[in-house]
Amino acid sequence: MTDHTVVELLPKDDILSIDDPTFSDSSEGNTDEEVIVVETAAGARAYPTRILQNHEVVNETIDGDPVAVTWCPLCASAVVYDRTVDGQTLSFGVSGKLADNDLVLYDRETESEWKQSSGRCLSGEYAGTTLTVLPAATMTLSAFEERYPDGEILQPPEWGTSDYSTDRFAEYMHEDGVGPGGDPRLRTEITDWPFEFHNKALTLGLTINGQSRGYVRPVIEEAGGIVTDTLGGTDIAVFASPAGLFAYEREGIEFTPAEEGGQVQGNGTTWDVATGRSANGRALDRLPSRRLFAFTWRDDNGTDAFYGLSP
Repeated sequence: MTDHTVVELLPKDDILSIDDPTFSDSSEGNTDEEVIVVETAAGARAYPTRILQNHEVVNETIDGDPVAVTWCPLCASAVVYDRTVDGQTLSFGVSGKLADNDLVLYDRETESEWKQSSGRCLSGEYAGTTLTVLPAATMTLSAFEERYPDGEILQPPEWGTSDYSTDRFAEYMHEDGVGPGGDPRLRTEITDWPFEFHNKALTLGLTINGQSRGYVRPVIEEAGGIVTDTLGGTDIAVFASPAGLFAYEREGIEFTPAEEGGQVQGNGTTWDVATGRSANGRALDRLPSRRLFAFTWRDDNGTDAFYGLSP
């Protein structure tokens, strides 16, 4: 899908990106709040969506690599991108526009505009180019703190003026309506939804070797919390647990549910699905992914781009 309805709602940079992130070993958020997790050579960093809903992008350097941690609360889309395009390091800001209810980023170097959920450049010097997705995970804060006791957690910027104490979109996550409303140009409901699951069902979107497929939480749960598949010639495993949705290269392992929640059995050992690590010290390779609402994945990739489903 390449045609999108773009609407300008706010002035550019009315929502300010975080370009000078600071971290701590603690958070003032609830343990069940969502955080976007990026593993580093030294451990892991967590970016609470409670903070990101007020800034939507963090321009960051991790292990020497420039990355953008992005979040659109209207689409529940958590995606981490490489900020390097054709050898140029980009810095992203918030354009004030929406494309099909999704955040439109812009880069300060060329003024090109990018759809956040797909990473596709909609206009400007890089039109038609797609940003590279990096491995990351979206999980609860409690899951992060349990698995990464030495991890770092993003703090509200000192210059910030927003209310960081509450999640303003908590109710929206479970409502039938979509988008911010308040403007006749905006879509407020999905009227052409062909599936039994809700259009806001959380989905893990994967693209491997040009092939894209979305794995919807209810479908994974119906399969016992474990889905194995081949995508773009790669054998993969996708898991659903109370902590979140996670995907890895399968490495030929046959997984079965374990008695303890959030774990699976495979190849003679127990694996934590949130980290991909086994009890005997092995680790699966986490796949680059997008966590987002099902309707946004459909907007970007079409009706046929879901695992195990036909409309």
